[in-house]
Amino acid sequence: MTVTRTLVPGSQLFFQQIDRIIKSHSLRGSEALCKLLQYLAKKSLEDPDAPLKEYQIATEVFGRNDFDPQSDSSIRVQAGRLRVKLAEYYASEGANDPVLVKVPKGSYHLVFETRPSTLHPEATPPHPESVPTVPVPNVPTRGRFAITTLTVCLLILLVALAILLRGRNRPDASVSSIRETRPVSGPLAEFWRPFTSGSEQPWVIYSNAAFVGRPETGMRYYNSREDGKARVYDHYTGVGEVLAIHALDEVFAGMGRHVRVKRGSLFTLDDARNTNLIFVGSPSENLSLLDIPSTQEFVFQRATSGPRKGDLEVVNKHPKSGEAGSYMASPSDAPLLEDYAVVGLVPGVSPERFVMILAGTTTFGTEGAVEFASQPESVQKVLRQIPGSAIQMKPFEALLHVKIARGVPIESELVTLRLR
Repeated sequence: MTVTRTLVPGSQLFFQQIDRIIKSHSLRGSEALCKLLQYLAKKSLEDPDAPLKEYQIATEVFGRNDFDPQSDSSIRVQAGRLRVKLAEYYASEGANDPVLVKVPKGSYHLVFETRPSTLHPEATPPHPESVPTVPVPNVPTRGRFAITTLTVCLLILLVALAILLRGRNRPDASVSSIRETRPVSGPLAEFWRPFTSGSEQPWVIYSNAAFVGRPETGMRYYNSREDGKARVYDHYTGVGEVLAIHALDEVFAGMGRHVRVKRGSLFTLDDARNTNLIFVGSPSENLSLLDIPSTQEFVFQRATSGPRKGDLEVVNKHPKSGEAGSYMASPSDAPLLEDYAVVGLVPGVSPERFVMILAGTTTFGTEGAVEFASQPESVQKVLRQIPGSAIQMKPFEALLHVKIARGVPIESELVTLRLR
């Protein structure tokens, strides 16, 4: 993005930061998020006082002239995905950047925060006030102090209100039912309908593999033949699972719903009988999947022969023409550049119950699977191959190829799909 306009002080630096983020590994391959970030930056910096509405974003960024903000949550979901990507960026390659870019919840105006200790010399202004946090009006010192005081008070009030509402939403079934009957539409609503059509909140079961050893001296996977008397640690999970749960929470919040979260070691069969389940992580680490119906066409197992004996693979039980019999991530002695993952909707233990499995052979493949299931344009590719999905979602299993760069899934591609 080239900026030639005369803008408020510091805007050139902020636009440069947007360019840096767009060219990063975190957003590479996410064309929709890049377009959204560019648009929000332009509007936030050039006209910070003008409101930004969902309909405006849908029509001007994504060309959705038929967009209905009352029934379509796709813009809120995209904003949530952008927040996740920005968090990933600043946790890795952007850790030392001079400018922080944030999308506050409840707003589409970007907030820019400078880090004075890391500002480039050419960008350092003669006076501290000449590079403000955007958007900030030019007001006298006394007025600025009053605004700051008022802002702090409002933030405290909003936090208290949020805590109060969160506490009321959990136990009060009448409040939950109001949110649960909110009409939604679009590909994500269609894809996730089995988990939003009922009154109960689905459980998200994330993997927490069994380890032995100590964090300070080294840990490894538990082996029942060698570690029968060793103390087992089952309270660790991967980076991909953490970010995946956040992405799922954003998706369901965008549809006016909630999810409940539980680690796999605490899962019980009563959970499977009484509610719908979303499993995050493969059976090699999410051992709970071994106790319930799972995928049948694309199965996780350890390779029993060959140069990569013992490595986790996705076995294609009935390969079609042009398909491989098994799929594996990059070798452990090479940079992790790719993984394979499964997105599968299978029948639950009890009638009318469903299980969604989102799993890769690595933690980053798992994250890529959840990102795929969180994007309207991705799930639309699945829906096109499921007859009658607009009326009733049918069980399926999809195999994905996940491209990875610097420990971040940058693209998830649908390889093939089977109907159950």
